[in-house]
Amino acid sequence: MEAAAKYGGPIMVTFSKGGGQFIAGKAADNTDDKASIAGAIAGALHVRQVAELYGVPVILHTDHCQKAWLPWMDGLVAANQEYFEKNGEPLFSSHMLDLSEEPLEENIAICKEYMEKFAKMNVLLEFELGVTGGEEDGVDNTDVDSSRLYTQPEEVMYAYEQLSQVEGAAFTCAASFGNVHGVYAPGNVDLQPVILHNTQAYMKEKLGCDEDKPMFFVFHGGSGSSVEDIKYAIEAGVIKMNIDTDTQWAYWDGVRAYEAENREYLQGQIGNPDGDDKPNKKYYDPRMMLRAGEESMADRLCKAAEDLNCVNVLN
Repeated sequence: MEAAAKYGGPIMVTFSKGGGQFIAGKAADNTDDKASIAGAIAGALHVRQVAELYGVPVILHTDHCQKAWLPWMDGLVAANQEYFEKNGEPLFSSHMLDLSEEPLEENIAICKEYMEKFAKMNVLLEFELGVTGGEEDGVDNTDVDSSRLYTQPEEVMYAYEQLSQVEGAAFTCAASFGNVHGVYAPGNVDLQPVILHNTQAYMKEKLGCDEDKPMFFVFHGGSGSSVEDIKYAIEAGVIKMNIDTDTQWAYWDGVRAYEAENREYLQGQIGNPDGDDKPNKKYYDPRMMLRAGEESMADRLCKAAEDLNCVNVLN
């Protein structure tokens, strides 16, 4: 939110199942995902409480939910319903179902069931077709067959037709075009955003519509991507890009730099270059290094906003 206020655009705050558990406390009882559910809800309520202070639109989202994790999603749907009944809007803006490991028909059938629930509360559904490689927050696709990294236009069309049958449906598609979670050496990832362009052309022809980009796409595994690939993907209808790995590094890099700069003041509670009796509390106060991480990550997000055409877009 700090970054969004700087670059003058919206921001998406995303919670994962593991992130929700971390917020609740790793020692908390997570039987039936109750810590993951409680933590994600607590995080969303916190964002709602402070968002107005930053003066920017904030989208509350949850990331990859596999089939085995649907009980976590059910807990969030219940929280949405309760919040909606009291406030006329859902607690979360959108949720992602990642059922890409399942057969296409089952994937979309389950998505359609949830779309029915989401539409009644004005919640957007993000679904995944194909597989995003690499590993992120408990989702490990490092050994996946490379052919599954590339979604076919017919698959996107099928999903579009099925989900469009739901009244009031709003959805985005995380189609795979060689995406991989994480950052890898040049040449190890073969991004093919042309797949998204071809899919839009295919759908336009099949639908017989005037819209050049009938599907809204999501770019997973955006960390480490070239600006050229990002721009080309945006031209194909990408409206959201995930950059978790780059932001994690930026946060750590800020903490690392703080420690390097103040190392001689962080070796004990008392004693530093200014004197053997000088206290170091203001240096080892955890808020100091955490703030350094926040500032570094905010800078990285401002760079991402430039790449994503999201600077000074608010009226």
